[in-house]
Amino acid sequence: MAKKGNRVQVILECTEQKETGVPGMSRYITTKNRKNTPSRMELKKFNSFLRRYTVHKEIK
Repeated sequence: MAKKGNRVQVILECTEQKETGVPGMSRYITTKNRKNTPSRMELKKFNSFLRRYTVHKEIK
């Protein structure tokens, strides 16, 4: 039986990767509370392709 609640899994994708033309895509999976953060998340995470910290935004 599935858990009930406001916590959902979201995928964070790098915003700077597409602009540089470097192959590959940096993505992270995390959870968020839909009730506390209804808007899309933005976090600074490490991009192994670019070898630096970049802004990752939530995608659908």
